[in-house]
Amino acid sequence: MTRVFLVDDHQLFLSGVRAELGDDVDVVGNASEVDAAIEMIRERTPDVVLVDVHMPGGGGARVIAEVLSTHPDTRFLALSVSDAPEDVIATIRAGARGYVTKTIAPDDLVAAIEAVADGDAVFSPRLAGFVLDAFSNDPPPATDPELEQLTPREREVLRLIARGYAYKEVARDLGISVKTVETHVSSVLRKLQLSNRYELSRWATDRRIV
Repeated sequence: MTRVFLVDDHQLFLSGVRAELGDDVDVVGNASEVDAAIEMIRERTPDVVLVDVHMPGGGGARVIAEVLSTHPDTRFLALSVSDAPEDVIATIRAGARGYVTKTIAPDDLVAAIEAVADGDAVFSPRLAGFVLDAFSNDPPPATDPELEQLTPREREVLRLIARGYAYKEVARDLGISVKTVETHVSSVLRKLQLSNRYELSRWATDRRIV
């Protein structure tokens, strides 16, 4: 069963979501403040964090960034009343795997959580279009000498790791062994002079090659 942590600064809403999710997922905790959320998520290592966007103390983006800096395999799904393009784009750039609005039906929310846990990206239908437009309208990156030094296979591994895939998921998708994935990651880190998966993810995100 997918282990889920809830973050929202409205206690009534937290209680409602917890009740709606029922026994479909394992809710391992909840928090209504950013600092408490960061600490508890790190302690309880859920599979998916359901996080609100607008909260005092830096909001969902800060929760996402702080947790990913130490636990890069954690996956985040934003759940917000806001459907403003700037909120969606900023949250996705911070590292969220999806963004749905609070009008979502309970069954659809469970499905979205499971999809994010499996490594997919999930958006409410009306949000997906402008998210794709926002990223497709980005100017193509100039030739990057650092990227050019990577082999085609290393670039494939880089993109999947930066998207939050676990080593065994990368191995399955590319039809290679986990050991080979580890070797490629080590090579990429060495060539790019990076220290860990989080730095690698940020490097790829900054260059918009994820």
